[in-house]
Amino acid sequence: MKLTKLAGALAVAGIITPGLALATNGYFSHGYGMKAKGMGGTATAIADDAFGGANNPATMVFAGSRLDIGLDWFSPHRDISRSGSTTPGGDLNGSATSGSNNFLIPELGYNRMLNPNMSLGITIYGNGGMNTDYPGGQIAAGNATCGAFNPSSSGPYNMLCGSGRLGVDLTQLIVAPTFAFKINDKNAIGIAPLFGFQQFRAEGLQAFAGFSTDPSHVSNNGYDTATGWGARVGWYGKLSDRVSLGLAYASKIDMSRFDKYRGLFADNGKLDIPSNWDAGIAVKATSALTVAVDYQHINYSEVPAINNPSTNGNPGYTNTLGGSNGRGFGWKDVDVFKLGLEYQYSPKLTLRGGYNHGNNPIQARDVTFNLIAPGVIEDHLTLGMTYRPAINSEVTVAYMHAFQNSVSGSSLFNTWTGNTAGTEKQQMYEDSLGIAYGLKF
Repeated sequence: MKLTKLAGALAVAGIITPGLALATNGYFSHGYGMKAKGMGGTATAIADDAFGGANNPATMVFAGSRLDIGLDWFSPHRDISRSGSTTPGGDLNGSATSGSNNFLIPELGYNRMLNPNMSLGITIYGNGGMNTDYPGGQIAAGNATCGAFNPSSSGPYNMLCGSGRLGVDLTQLIVAPTFAFKINDKNAIGIAPLFGFQQFRAEGLQAFAGFSTDPSHVSNNGYDTATGWGARVGWYGKLSDRVSLGLAYASKIDMSRFDKYRGLFADNGKLDIPSNWDAGIAVKATSALTVAVDYQHINYSEVPAINNPSTNGNPGYTNTLGGSNGRGFGWKDVDVFKLGLEYQYSPKLTLRGGYNHGNNPIQARDVTFNLIAPGVIEDHLTLGMTYRPAINSEVTVAYMHAFQNSVSGSSLFNTWTGNTAGTEKQQMYEDSLGIAYGLKF
């Protein structure tokens, strides 16, 4: 009963945490669970915590009975700019830095062995990344170019010709109950139903109302929520005492629509969570050193609101947002390569390090739409450690630095201004530092 209440409390905490601003591998986290975060995100072929619901549910039956609970401080830094604009009605040049640079992100994993060959557990984790908060006022009042796009306002305008602050806030929370069982003493399979909860808000996009099938449901409608279901399945096998393998697949989570933003997202406000799959190997190179490698593929192309090009509907002006083939963010699928090292320094202390590389999903063609969702990060460096003060308890710390990356491209406004709107650029870097407590029982 106490653990059930704890899981519920953490789920509520995840829901009310403003903007899970993860934007590392697209909007997926570079890793789930503090141990994985310290090893570049590698976890598919490792069974040492209760985060199998986010990584590979088959590992849970080898992880033993345990509770893992943690909190991650996440700090993204986002900048956008436009230069070279010569529009006759007033140039659109300017720059802005997103606020909201500090976020606290909770995590929970719980697992109980039913017998030596079966386990039940639960993992609670989050995604996010479309979280930005840019001040308005970069474009002067009376600008005729912005006035044509946003006729209800005389300005000053934000970087997308809207009124007031500019940005979006997307939170995704996933609750994953797990069941795993051993086929034999070296192999296991597992399944985790995935319950998805989403929360979204958009501000300062008034200039795009004229592009929409439903202009009143594009921006500044407060928070809206959506829910849906999917599943993750996995296999974990020990080839020997030194080598283990893992495979996992998560289906697309079919979400209900954001009714308040049915004029913004393609397919009338539908924003599903894409499917993804992972393959991993962990090798005990020496008695103290483990080397792990994971590959992950994220299918953003399955979700029209994320994948559709922002140029859909050109050169027309109306009915290009919210429709079944409406404008989207133009994100490509992401391939992620993860490398992790774990060194058993002593019985009480384990040291970790890792590297994570994922391709940038944003193309130059789609920079304008992605000014509010700059998920351009590619390279991450991680460090971590676990200290065991007692035989059944441990404290894990993980640090991540995501190196600055940028994308530049011709402004989408050039479509309607005779190529006088100039060039836009978005860039970001990130840091995170987390701590987790693990209890074996």
